[in-house]
Amino acid sequence: MDKIIVLDFGSQYTQLIARKVRELNIYCEIHPFNKLPDLGNDVKGVIFSGSPFSCNAPDAPVPDMSGIKGRLPLLAVCYGAQYLAKWGGGSVEQSGTREYGRANLRWVDNSSPLMKDIPVGSQVWMSHGDTIQSIPANYRCICSTDNVQYAGYQIDGEETYAIQFHPEVHHSVDGLTLLRNFVVDICHCEQTWTPESFIELTVRQIREQVGDDKVILGLSGGVDSSVAAVLLNKAIGHNLHCIFVDNGLLRKNEFQSVLESYKDMGLNVTGVDAKDRFYGVLAGVTDPEKKRKAIGKTFIDVFDDASKEVADAKWLAQGTIYPDVIESSSVKGPSQTIKSHHNVGGLPDYMKLKLVEPLRSLFKDEVRRVGRQLGIKQELIGRHPFPGPGLAIRILSDVTPEKVRILQEVDDIFVRGLRDNGLYDKVWQAGAMLLPVQSVGVMGDERTYESVVALRAVESVDGMTADWSHLPYDFLAKVSNEIINRVKGVNRVVYDISSKPPATIEWE
Repeated sequence: MDKIIVLDFGSQYTQLIARKVRELNIYCEIHPFNKLPDLGNDVKGVIFSGSPFSCNAPDAPVPDMSGIKGRLPLLAVCYGAQYLAKWGGGSVEQSGTREYGRANLRWVDNSSPLMKDIPVGSQVWMSHGDTIQSIPANYRCICSTDNVQYAGYQIDGEETYAIQFHPEVHHSVDGLTLLRNFVVDICHCEQTWTPESFIELTVRQIREQVGDDKVILGLSGGVDSSVAAVLLNKAIGHNLHCIFVDNGLLRKNEFQSVLESYKDMGLNVTGVDAKDRFYGVLAGVTDPEKKRKAIGKTFIDVFDDASKEVADAKWLAQGTIYPDVIESSSVKGPSQTIKSHHNVGGLPDYMKLKLVEPLRSLFKDEVRRVGRQLGIKQELIGRHPFPGPGLAIRILSDVTPEKVRILQEVDDIFVRGLRDNGLYDKVWQAGAMLLPVQSVGVMGDERTYESVVALRAVESVDGMTADWSHLPYDFLAKVSNEIINRVKGVNRVVYDISSKPPATIEWE
């Protein structure tokens, strides 16, 4: 399958580049700029991302271009464009004012293959502190804005193009057209990356990888593990053994309801009650990373024990998806590891199971499209994402059964309210956080000193970026009132109005 490689220099928009390319039904992977993948015959082109670094800084990211420039089509975005200009002998200087926000192309060279069908006046999105002051003699300007003369250029004699704006963000109105010009017309990629082709390819790969071995899959009731289960079941049938663990950190009544929902899907599912085991390892732990590590290790231990109940099981399947991998990897500079993911990092030496991750290359919206193609019911496909560590990372202190009970009740009122008011499907993810804060309140004529909870609802496409949901005030008022009246231990409710970035969706 044809492939586009995105080299990540730390931009907050890098993931959007890959998503936009995939919208064109072309497979795209993200790799750190300093960890080049194998550039085999399936790689048809390379895109350099932006970066918060200046190419003039002493610690500026420097890519190895020896196997790329002049050999493969290259599109350099923002930092990439500035780096290429300086690398070739041009001049890049700090702008008098930071060029951030909307701009319009006042001149476009439509004879350039990259700028085909991009009109004069097209709105683009700028986000840089440096600007290109001059370009080498063999570089040719292909577009300009009022403030940026070299908004785009190409190098004569090779398929190398560069732009100082971001075509991947929706503010760049013709950005998808520009990306299509690059990946389809210039790179000559075939647009074959579809849910149907993914299922066909993945089923074949699973059969080749696993053979006649038995596979254990940890179900969570969420979209990712459900789609992974059906995909694996399609590939290996009765050799798939699913385990659904009650870690004591699920939503209210979720263990029973999820087991019920899998009954008519033809899956072999076993439920395991491991609440006390998880509460034990979490006792007294407050650091978010330590919580995630403890939960991840305990999941592995539980599955290791469960695997011994399945004779000759040799594989552990996980619903790892691409954002899990991206957010758990580190690129020089700001693309640091934001949080570890319990599905990422491999298995301990003592565990004899090998790992199979059929969804590792997909974004969340792609997982849902694959799930629909597999015929999974909307009730499961449309479920909000839920963190692997569960409510443990929504309790911003040590985890106890009583705190879990309080948060389960609050979360149930909030999520049920979204469903009852027709708001659930308008929200990407929703939940509640139990804060390590107590506040004074009054109930009846008595003073109270009880916990504060924060409600969180965001709108997103893949979870890599998200805006807070503007839920109706009357709905928030009704939910807040019900929580305070019905959940013993809570006397104050707040609503989180932070977007990602700079905040994350979860608080831990």
